[in-house]
Amino acid sequence: MLKPAHTVAVIAFDGISPFHLSVPCMVFSDDLSRLGVPRYGLLICGEKPGPIATMSGFDIVVERDLSALAEADTVIVPAWPDPDVAPPEPLLQALRDAHARGARIVGLCLGAFVLAEAGLLDGRTASTHWVWADDFARKYPKVTLDRKVLYVDDGNILTSAGTAAAIDCCLHLLRCDHGAEVAGRVARRMVVAPVRHGGQAQYIEQPMPKPAGNDPLGMALDWAIANLAQPISVDMLAQRAAMSRRNFTRRFKMKTGTTVAQWLINCRLATAQRLLETTGQAIDLVADQAGFGSAASLRQHFTAKFAISPAAYRKQFR
Repeated sequence: MLKPAHTVAVIAFDGISPFHLSVPCMVFSDDLSRLGVPRYGLLICGEKPGPIATMSGFDIVVERDLSALAEADTVIVPAWPDPDVAPPEPLLQALRDAHARGARIVGLCLGAFVLAEAGLLDGRTASTHWVWADDFARKYPKVTLDRKVLYVDDGNILTSAGTAAAIDCCLHLLRCDHGAEVAGRVARRMVVAPVRHGGQAQYIEQPMPKPAGNDPLGMALDWAIANLAQPISVDMLAQRAAMSRRNFTRRFKMKTGTTVAQWLINCRLATAQRLLETTGQAIDLVADQAGFGSAASLRQHFTAKFAISPAAYRKQFR
């Protein structure tokens, strides 16, 4: 057996998700020597040795404390259980020390909050789970948050988006260390795609706007939502609301926080998503029913928003 040339330390803590702990363990515990490259040394460590309660109701036993990070070439922080709870200072300092001596630091999903709390993401670009993106951006203004990607590789610090994106990030690390062939073979053993198309944006919920109310403006918007398949203009909506174009535009921006054109695009994209997920209709028909007019227009707007084509999106969700 080839001697481990690279040691990965995964940090466990109370309330950890067993899934998030298992992802780096699955990727980096694989016996890579059968593929002709050195296998990783894998360490699981915590703030102190002993049992740690998981969020799933069972305990795991951690044998190493944070001093084990001194041996690690890569340090991985899985999803932190609660972004509103500050990580303990010994953990934050251990991460700062590991980074200072040159270790590669990885925050998976909500693990990005821990890296940001340690100050390691200041002036950098990062990703995290889309549900907590607004909280992250508000809490860490010195960090540039990329809400769309599955992971961000910013040199010696990496962060991933939500949940399954942790797999994408870990496979990316494996690909950087040992090449695409090795990463692809490990991915196939895990029965996952070696590289997923698109980014996190395609998985963010895009709900249709709720009924806007019984006032003239609200009734005009409700009519627009029910008639997205036909051409809709600002003048048409202003007329239905019995307002001047200028007054309608001003009140619309106050009510929705966006422009009429962008609001209509968002509504049409949400409709297209639902049709792609739940029907087998041709792309041309989806484009017509969502109000894009043509498949080319749908593809342009859909790809710009979600970084994936309508056809590829349908394959992933059906």
